[in-house]
Amino acid sequence: MNLRQQLWRVRRCLGAAAPPRRLSWPPARAPLSVGSRRAQSSGSPTHWNQVVSEAEKIVGYPTSFMSLRCLLSDELSNIAMQVRKLVGTRHPLLTTARGLVHDSRNNLQLRGLVVLLISKAAGPSQVNASCQNYDMVSGIYSCQRSLAEITELIHTALLVHRGIVNLSELQSSDGPLKDMQFGNKIAILSGDFLLANACNGLALLQNTKVVELLASALMDLVQGVYHENSSAKENHITDDIGISAWKEKTFLSHGALLAKSCQAAMELAKHGAEVQEMAFQYGKHMAMSHKINSDLQPFVKEKTSDSVAFSLNSAPVVLHQEFLGRDLWIKQIGEAQEKGKLDYMKLRETIKAGKGVTSAIDLCRYHGNKALAALESFPPSEARSALENIVFAVTRFS
Repeated sequence: MNLRQQLWRVRRCLGAAAPPRRLSWPPARAPLSVGSRRAQSSGSPTHWNQVVSEAEKIVGYPTSFMSLRCLLSDELSNIAMQVRKLVGTRHPLLTTARGLVHDSRNNLQLRGLVVLLISKAAGPSQVNASCQNYDMVSGIYSCQRSLAEITELIHTALLVHRGIVNLSELQSSDGPLKDMQFGNKIAILSGDFLLANACNGLALLQNTKVVELLASALMDLVQGVYHENSSAKENHITDDIGISAWKEKTFLSHGALLAKSCQAAMELAKHGAEVQEMAFQYGKHMAMSHKINSDLQPFVKEKTSDSVAFSLNSAPVVLHQEFLGRDLWIKQIGEAQEKGKLDYMKLRETIKAGKGVTSAIDLCRYHGNKALAALESFPPSEARSALENIVFAVTRFS
């Protein structure tokens, strides 16, 4: 059975009826309006898929299937068969699993691709690298490719672990209790399996600093998710949220893994502290910009479903609350509630009428320009241009 047949078998187990299409995301956007001269480039790609496709050609590696070797292992193939039992329920693990094997926005493997691109952009160092005994393909050491896969495994494990539902909050429409309990067990076990594979891959790299960096990134992830879950209990009217606190929490949950993986890639090639720091800064600001772009989607899309809820701890909402003041924000929350339920459509229009959305766009571009500035330390190359285009793709808004 070839790779395509294996992938389709897993898709069928997860309830796919037809081969999925690639999503074009984000739509055409205007250039960055703050800071950098590079932000005014008129020839930058306007579609996310186009940017990713071009970048994959540069690194010589189909990163859209970076985790596929692990996902199609015998162990996870068996898990996929078990996940089939959840079809018909609303367990989030089912949605996560479909997103991993379908060619969707969630499967674009951004983190691993950035690690590969920045590895190629930096190239080999002048000193003997710890990867000197590894093969180099398309200007990237095989140990750096392994690191990119490890980064994706850690991220995928986090997504799977987050697919655990609170059984005390279940509704009859979610599915039978025994199926939801079963789904939670599968989410825990499969997430642990992915993390174990990542740890094993880290050990094989035989570099203690890289192990330390990725271990600290994992600790940051756990801490960031803990903060998110704590605030989610009171998803609105949080009395201590502000943009500074939001940045700190977002870096932990979304930026640390990419930033420290980029730094680790430079460490594997034995680049100096300055190059490592610039790689870290690119990963950090790129991740922050990407997260803000994601937070902005419900407010900038031309058509958004009335029933779609958005996080009240997202960047546009936090900035809106800061501009408005706590008292007026609580008043707006109250006005948007009908029969004890929050009318997200009404609240979204209220927020769009304020300064939160435009300020979030400016913040997204600010981090984008910070990422571009970090790339100045790397010599001009196709890989560096691809990293710049990724920034352009997430900082262009219509």
